[in-house]
Amino acid sequence: MVPVSRIENAIFLIRDEKVMLDQDLAAMYGVETKVLVQAVKRNINRFPEDFMFQLNKDEFNILRSQIVTSSWGGRRTPPYAFTEQGVAMLSGALRSKRAVLVNIEIMRTFVKLRKILATHDELARKLTSLERKYDKQFKLVFDAIREIMAPKDPPKQRQIGFHSSKT
Repeated sequence: MVPVSRIENAIFLIRDEKVMLDQDLAAMYGVETKVLVQAVKRNINRFPEDFMFQLNKDEFNILRSQIVTSSWGGRRTPPYAFTEQGVAMLSGALRSKRAVLVNIEIMRTFVKLRKILATHDELARKLTSLERKYDKQFKLVFDAIREIMAPKDPPKQRQIGFHSSKT
């Protein structure tokens, strides 16, 4: 229905939250942005702040400068950002088969992204562990090399020639 790559490209990190913007969601659901926003406002009790928030002017300007496309058109108000839970609530607010199907794909994409991030965290932990392990092993090697390279006490010089035992 909606390509996974399109969904992935519509997920942004704003206020340390992975969110999707109202206009991207509306396009995926096949409705106008104002229709989506109206449905949300009619069901505002389903969308607490941790499910949905409106970008402030600074966030809106930063986002607009990062996404240089004509799709921003004449929009005068900052968009609404929906967290994963907020997106899940949208299917109930819009009440269409398409909204349900699109939400399923979006939820699958969020789960996939979580798995990818968890894999990266696990790899980072393993790398740190390997670095610690091999740092110790290399320390032994470097210590051995330093010991070999360190100047040793010069041997006592023997006097060459005839010596009398009286001296």
